[in-house]
Amino acid sequence: MEPKLAERFKKRLLQTREEIIGQLRQRDGSAQEIGQNGIQDIGDESVIIYNRHLLMSLSENERAKLIEVDEALDRIENGSFGMCEECEEPIALKRLEVMPNARYCVRCKEELEKVSEESP
Repeated sequence: MEPKLAERFKKRLLQTREEIIGQLRQRDGSAQEIGQNGIQDIGDESVIIYNRHLLMSLSENERAKLIEVDEALDRIENGSFGMCEECEEPIALKRLEVMPNARYCVRCKEELEKVSEESP
């Protein structure tokens, strides 16, 4: 991939990374604030526990996205960005535009999902 194009994707990935980190900080702060305003009854307490759990699970999803973004940034640095990790062919530019952290070309991704669906 030409350096100018790789730099464009790097900027986009870094922006996505900052957005994810901001969301994590905001959610973590919200999870800690829930239920801090005094003693509630049992019904309120169960809602508070549920909401904390929901916020923390959302954070786990965001953390997984952050790992994917960091791995894509690593691929830019080591020169393997834009290459399918399965067939080692270039990933279509349109796919990278939509999903810059893509690790596989469309064909290989579909094959991997098919195999995953067939496994018990």
